[in-house]
Amino acid sequence: MSEWAATQRFRTASGAEIAYVDQGEGRAVVLLHGFPTTSALWSEMGPALTPQFRVIAPDLVGYGGSSKPADLPLHPRAQAGYVRELLRSLDVEPVAVVGHDIGGAVAQLLALGGGVDALALFDAVAFEAWPIEGVRMLQAAESQQEEPGFVGDVIDLALELGGMADGDDDHREAFRGPFVRDPAAFFRAVRAIDGLGLAGRDEELGALDVPALLVWGEDDPYIGVEVADRLVEVLARPALVTLPGCGHFTPLEAAGVVAPLLEQFLATHLLGRGHEHGPEHAHGQSGPVMVPLGLGRRGEA
Repeated sequence: MSEWAATQRFRTASGAEIAYVDQGEGRAVVLLHGFPTTSALWSEMGPALTPQFRVIAPDLVGYGGSSKPADLPLHPRAQAGYVRELLRSLDVEPVAVVGHDIGGAVAQLLALGGGVDALALFDAVAFEAWPIEGVRMLQAAESQQEEPGFVGDVIDLALELGGMADGDDDHREAFRGPFVRDPAAFFRAVRAIDGLGLAGRDEELGALDVPALLVWGEDDPYIGVEVADRLVEVLARPALVTLPGCGHFTPLEAAGVVAPLLEQFLATHLLGRGHEHGPEHAHGQSGPVMVPLGLGRRGEA
């Protein structure tokens, strides 16, 4: 993971500072992490894309190496604004946007705002189906719980239940370290997951004329595959890949499987290369694609 680091910096008009990865050349692909992770979530998939694409992976404001302001909004609508500022500063529109968890909400908001040529969602929040119960419980935490030990324990449990591999200390530290060092920032991030911005926008999502790849762990305990099924019904050009035996953190759990799928999807729709037609719905939508892993954790044989 040492070569995949958010070392670039950008300051937004509001004063928030975004740390981000910027590697490769060509059409831009933006990778957006969720809660409670960082751009390190993409450290195994991102490098696989750089031979063909310019890959940009920010730490969302309030996460990782980005600034953790106490006086700025951190909800997904604000995050979409910060990311769009970053992209404009880099002059990379139009782009492909890939989002995991609440990064998926940011990705959808960016697509609804225009300038997105392709969309990929990995175990993403959508519609009104968030925040989940565990997040709501954290949002109601008492002030005495805002301390490093509690935050570390919560993140460890969230990663374990979500399918993170045992012994993956590098990624675990990348996710938990910044919040353990600043517990107040953890709770600001938690309380910013407000569930607003996508509820009631099914018709707008359906009007998006962009290809959409949906990748879901069948055993995701946080955002079930029924959310993906609903996205398939709403989006105009979806393709759903479900991953048996995988939980929530599919970009790490099954990187060896899903990185080539994402690369092919982007090459097809951004570069016009080698498209293989999948099953079709009656309305011309791509149907679910079952991917039998037969793999250990992290997509290794």
